[in-house]
Amino acid sequence: MLAPYAVSDAETRGRRHPEEPPRFRSEFQRDRDRIVHCSAFRRLEYKTQVFVNHEGDMFRTRLTHSIEVAQIGRAIARALNLNEDLVEAIALAHDLGHTPFGHAGQDALNECMREHGGFEHNLQSLRVVDELEQRYAEFAGLNLTFETREGILKHCSPLDAGQLGEVGERFLRGQQPSLEAQVANLADEIAYNNHDVDDGLRAELITVEQLTEVGLFEEHHREVMKRYPELTGRRVCHEVNRRMINHLVVDLVEASRRRLAEQAPADVAAVRACSGPLIGFSEGVREKNLQLKRFLRRNVYRHYRVHRMTAKAKRIVRALFEAFMADPLLLPEETQEGVRQYERQSGESGKARAVADYVAGMTDRFAIAEYERLFDPYRT
Repeated sequence: MLAPYAVSDAETRGRRHPEEPPRFRSEFQRDRDRIVHCSAFRRLEYKTQVFVNHEGDMFRTRLTHSIEVAQIGRAIARALNLNEDLVEAIALAHDLGHTPFGHAGQDALNECMREHGGFEHNLQSLRVVDELEQRYAEFAGLNLTFETREGILKHCSPLDAGQLGEVGERFLRGQQPSLEAQVANLADEIAYNNHDVDDGLRAELITVEQLTEVGLFEEHHREVMKRYPELTGRRVCHEVNRRMINHLVVDLVEASRRRLAEQAPADVAAVRACSGPLIGFSEGVREKNLQLKRFLRRNVYRHYRVHRMTAKAKRIVRALFEAFMADPLLLPEETQEGVRQYERQSGESGKARAVADYVAGMTDRFAIAEYERLFDPYRT
């Protein structure tokens, strides 16, 4: 019972390599299943969200974050009669291209690649599903549908978009992505803001008292303590956190319903032609959410303990990249062949891209171990 402006299997623009339609599954369920079974998805278990893997087993990773995004996204899609399977596929794939050590790793790798086209994790996620995964006999990558691939690519420069073919066209034409892609994008924001509150409290980087400066948290904390005055510890945090997520999801659904009713898009093409996104918060809740993001940036992401680890992470990523560029024989044999192939095709920039692929694919703990193997004389 999809809405007329939802993406349906019948309207998919298909796959880059034609395949027989799946039996007993939708096209987007097939995409989801391919993502869940791929190597890059499994490696997300040991990739940083905010805290590096070895800092504690209770913190979120890229894998648990992706699962939370998918859960929130499906709930929103169901309420809006959108395609849940497509939202889930986009959510599960959106971080496949992330480097080790989160945004610190991405920033370092982007600096290393400055003369060779740069590095951006959205583009790398698309590269993973289009080229880097090697699982199928008839094609490289996962051969996902256009709609899932488009949803992975949340933002893109005109220069990059011009090299991506059909999937980059909307950035050149100023068009909107599908509603399902818009839902996945906002579900990502809801998930990371709220679980970073939870992880920040667990790591004792922030306190409940500090968080009461944030309107969204204070409102629900007051309500929880009024209703459960004897509640203490982690249960208070969880109770507030789940109410915050519910508040944001409910507002997003209600505000999006109003926009959809006002714009009344007849189909997916009409959604793409809109001047702006149709999925979003009400103005009041958008401001509350921005206040929460500013608080996290100031008190969690810039906390000296987090900054120390991100500084180490950047040094590790830069050192690995520079070592492999200077001497590709340090790489595993099968990776060496890929480096040589890319270098034959595109010279030094091709070589750099292949090295960046290898470094970006590392987990936190593998990157640390590889750094020690290369630079510690007592490691072999």
